[in-house]
Amino acid sequence: MVRCWPWWDIHGILQSTPAPAPARPTVTLQASPASVNKGESSTLSWNSTDATQLSIEPEVGAVTAQGTTKVTPSDSTTYTITASGPGGSASATATVAVNAPPPPPPAPAGPTDDELFLREVRDAYFDYDKADIRPDARTALSKTADFLKSNPKFKVTIEGHCDERGSTEYNLGLGDRRASAVKQYLVSLGVPADRLSTVSFGKEKPFCMESTEACWQQNRRGHFVRAN
Repeated sequence: MVRCWPWWDIHGILQSTPAPAPARPTVTLQASPASVNKGESSTLSWNSTDATQLSIEPEVGAVTAQGTTKVTPSDSTTYTITASGPGGSASATATVAVNAPPPPPPAPAGPTDDELFLREVRDAYFDYDKADIRPDARTALSKTADFLKSNPKFKVTIEGHCDERGSTEYNLGLGDRRASAVKQYLVSLGVPADRLSTVSFGKEKPFCMESTEACWQQNRRGHFVRAN
């Protein structure tokens, strides 16, 4: 005997069976390479299921269910993809690290004050038994004056020197006249007098020790040293 269900019972059974719930979206996101130098690009790639809308932030915006795009971040950036659909939403992230540029090489060290002074300041040389500023000394002192005017932090002592001939007393006086002549010439070129002092050593501190004219000439000079 076959039993037949009334039509209203069958209808009730069909109505009581729930529809399957929409699947929750899934999504993945990768960056290749994950580390770049400033100005370089990385490729974002993604894949998703059961999503109707996808978006990548920052900057990229809406995207398709799967794909790739290049990004060139100026700083290290974490990108987030959000996938949404009837079953909800899901997200994934990928970070692109931007390497800081290496620091510039240090600037080459300039000359020290002492090196600069020795390189730019020129002594003045004198004829035998004279304290007159001769032409070659004017050229040397003009360069020295330019340097001193351009570098007001420097103060100098002008030493007057002589060769070994003559008495100690006479040469001390001659050395003083030579140092004073150098000072006055620098002042005439615009170097403030208060940055210049003088001292005479006569023949007591020779630069060259031989008893020859070439050596004596090196000792007849107005010599500059830095003053504190």
